[in-house]
Amino acid sequence: MALVSINPATGERLAEVELWPDEKLEAALAEVAQATSSWATSDLAARCRLLRQAADVLLESRDELALMITQEMGKLYREALAEVEKCALVCNYYADYGPSFLADEVIESSAGKSFVAHQPLGTVLAVMPWNFPLWQVFRFAAPALMAGNTGVLKHASNVPQCAQAIEVVFVRAGFPQGVFKTLMISASQVAGVIEDARVHAVTLTGSEYAGRQVAACAGANLKKTVLELGGSDAFIVLEDADLDAAVAAGVSSRFLNAGQSCVAAKRFIVVEAIADEFMAKFRAAVEALEVGDPMKEETTLAPMARVDLRDELHLQVQTSLSQGAVAVTGCAPVSGAGAYYLPSILDRVEPGMVAYHDELFGPVAIVIRAKDEADAVRIANDSPYGLGGSIWSRDESRGEQVARQIDTGAVFVNEFVKSDPRLPFGGVKNSGYGRELSRHGMMEFVNAKTIWVK
Repeated sequence: MALVSINPATGERLAEVELWPDEKLEAALAEVAQATSSWATSDLAARCRLLRQAADVLLESRDELALMITQEMGKLYREALAEVEKCALVCNYYADYGPSFLADEVIESSAGKSFVAHQPLGTVLAVMPWNFPLWQVFRFAAPALMAGNTGVLKHASNVPQCAQAIEVVFVRAGFPQGVFKTLMISASQVAGVIEDARVHAVTLTGSEYAGRQVAACAGANLKKTVLELGGSDAFIVLEDADLDAAVAAGVSSRFLNAGQSCVAAKRFIVVEAIADEFMAKFRAAVEALEVGDPMKEETTLAPMARVDLRDELHLQVQTSLSQGAVAVTGCAPVSGAGAYYLPSILDRVEPGMVAYHDELFGPVAIVIRAKDEADAVRIANDSPYGLGGSIWSRDESRGEQVARQIDTGAVFVNEFVKSDPRLPFGGVKNSGYGRELSRHGMMEFVNAKTIWVK
């Protein structure tokens, strides 16, 4: 069996990578285990230097890595360039702040001396998705490696070239052999890796179903997990919002990466007083998007990552229409080669419809009309997911007060949700648990060890 790389824009078969047999997986885990203890006690300054060198390698290889991302999962080339640059940013961030995050925390007690030491757990298995094939990995790897953990990666099956390229970055940066390893394995082999005593923790970004499977296996083996799962982010537009700013941000958020982002604006909850005006502006902006070759500068909407994902999205749209949603624009695949779907808006979405309750992972915006602010908050929280959300109001104080009422891991006021190395990122409810990025993300995979000295 092989992992197959297919260009979503053309359907062209790019590469095949053979899946590892069990003996090759065993050799890789043995190599990582051999590196784990020495890396855990390595000099912090050396780790910082290596992370900065990884950032340099990323920037030096920016063009070729971005091309690989675009060809393998379809995103706009300029978005792929930005993704590579963000990976370099997170490496430099932890090189700059990692030592202070890991410093002993002195706590006054009845002891002569008492403090908390932050020590690595060991080897962290990362099960990662295809939608941001480099960023998702580096946002786990930079803090985990800085903290003294080793890492093993099981990447999505449709981005095998990106998976291999990530390990090459760390090798070229000079990291010791075995500190980071990409495992070219199938989903059926993941449970065995989690169960392996040489693996000490697991982080997963992916579907709710995958999260439940990984959490169950890790729990049975008493291993720490961090899960970043699906999201159906609310984008609340209040009657005093700057509609032009809200529309521009809403289009960027919903259609970035062809709508294939966990924290994309998915549910546009618009108060009735300005709903028609918002919809007129929003429709015009969405219909102005240019579907096409992701390598071309004029293209503003790329293909989806796979044809089967596009077909699943279309089924959700068709079902919602049959349940009474209104097709404002788009709502159909693009004929011809590639996994293209028209930029789409579903209006008048209500409870009981697929689009109201499920995550739509693609270039489809759903609009839910609210009576007022209180109703908008109610609708926003009427979701099994709790990853992110945004509030639009000219009154910043009002926006902040509404933000405090939304049950999610992040809420942005007058800006769309985005990840930032300086801020913790993660969700609640069915969007998972734990945090990535910032000091909080690094602390997920360290042992906060109390040391008491008489």
